[in-house]
Amino acid sequence: MANHVYKVIELVGTSDESITKAIGSAVETAGKSVRRLGWFEVIQIRGSIEQGKVDEYQVTIKAGFTLDGNDDE
Repeated sequence: MANHVYKVIELVGTSDESITKAIGSAVETAGKSVRRLGWFEVIQIRGSIEQGKVDEYQVTIKAGFTLDGNDDE
């Protein structure tokens, strides 16, 4: 069985459409510069309100990626 070591980073994604799109935005953007992203955990959900309606969703996530030198590489 392979042993894994992960580095955890915190990201904040935003969307004017949904929580899911805010998460996707954070993961996709991080994936452009962070290799081997493997999982995420939602830490906080919040948003802004304009004129009595949801204006923007903001989601804070922790994301983990494997470090170079793991057994399975």
